[in-house]
Amino acid sequence: MTRGQISAREICQATFDYIEQTDSKFHAFLSLNRERAEQQAERIDKTSLAERPPLAGIPVALKDNMVLAGRPTTCGSKILENYVAHYDATVTERLEAAGALLIGKTNLDEFAMGSSTENSAFFPTLNPHDTQRVPGGSSGGSAVAVASGMVVGALGSDTGGSIRQPAAMTGTVGLKPTYGRVSRFGLVAFASSLDQIGPFGRSVRDVAEILGAIAGHDPHDSTSAALPVPSYTKLLEDSVKGKKIGVPWDLFGEGLEPAVKTNVTRGIELLKSLGCLIEDVKLPHSQYAIDVYYIIAPAEASANLARFDGVRYGFRKAQAASLTEMYTQTRETGFGPEVKRRIMLGTYALSSGYYDAYYAKAQKVRSLIIEDFKKAFERLDVIICPTSPTVAFKLGEKTDNPLAMYLSDVFTITANLAGIPGISLPCGQDARHLPVGLQMLAKPFDEATLLQLSYAFEKAGGFHLG
Repeated sequence: MTRGQISAREICQATFDYIEQTDSKFHAFLSLNRERAEQQAERIDKTSLAERPPLAGIPVALKDNMVLAGRPTTCGSKILENYVAHYDATVTERLEAAGALLIGKTNLDEFAMGSSTENSAFFPTLNPHDTQRVPGGSSGGSAVAVASGMVVGALGSDTGGSIRQPAAMTGTVGLKPTYGRVSRFGLVAFASSLDQIGPFGRSVRDVAEILGAIAGHDPHDSTSAALPVPSYTKLLEDSVKGKKIGVPWDLFGEGLEPAVKTNVTRGIELLKSLGCLIEDVKLPHSQYAIDVYYIIAPAEASANLARFDGVRYGFRKAQAASLTEMYTQTRETGFGPEVKRRIMLGTYALSSGYYDAYYAKAQKVRSLIIEDFKKAFERLDVIICPTSPTVAFKLGEKTDNPLAMYLSDVFTITANLAGIPGISLPCGQDARHLPVGLQMLAKPFDEATLLQLSYAFEKAGGFHLG
């Protein structure tokens, strides 16, 4: 379609009409943002074609842990059910500056703690490929909004795989940038040393466009990197011949579904046929990643979530007899079971007498994981493995088994611990037509190489293997 054949206002109206018809099947959205999106569309339509920014008129959704002035930000939790933000996250400002229409806020596991979007305090989100199954999490609402065609792109947050794992389970493209590549200002914190905002799309080019719009240094976020941002879309067509790809075959073991292994292996062979060089790689400390993550992440969560006390904002339990009782009853009522579980794990790991045995030791092993990746990337351009060990599982299948749920992120957690970028790509389907995800990891701030290889994989038909 030639630019200008349809107005931004028409796109905006068609988007909300389609959401009204479709979202009752999948429950991707927690709230819609019609007035602001319409105002943005009117601004775009008043500008000339030559002046329009790269995302002009493109419908984009936001995970509901990113603030938008004047709109609810619930984090999927009862404790923030009535909270209305008074400022914009940096990523929302940058998306609107690039012309995007911010359509609404999507469902998530409460405070981004989960792998299925069943931990939302409001309702579970359903997978468009099979509504009896989960879409992954915690950014399941954003993934489903894209997979079902309700929006072109969406933002999620990724603390241990929360963009890449739902991307794999819904057949979308999901990218977790390097820690520091995208500002976290306006993202409600889960684990501050692990959280990163990133895009979902149905194509690699869409993800590259959105990343280019939101990436870059932000003075409001001291952890954002003051590094130049490449023109990701212009670099997509660069040749991938001779790129060195490492495969940690020793991690393709217990718990990996045969269909996932088969499709990922076919994907690796496809990249080999494009001229990439495939090598074995060892990441010896990755076997400890789950243990390390579930000490560090809950510890940081227990500190970050202490602010939700019923005093400053959000839900407050009424009629408490004392301040201490108000704190206790507010948190008991406001937080869901998974959030309470992680707060207790984290508080225990940080407590006197256990700090050195757990948290300090976990940080030392994290350093070893980082060194494993540094060593590997001295000779490799990317590392490839499955995104998730399984395809989308059934609703309720793992809710009573937290360990089984945590293992859903076994392949994604290392990227957060090491702070490196990772992308999940569709890589065929299993016999039930459920999507399989292939994950690529790269050295810090080398999202361009991830996107180049992903684009070549997409063009060669890798999304439809199987």
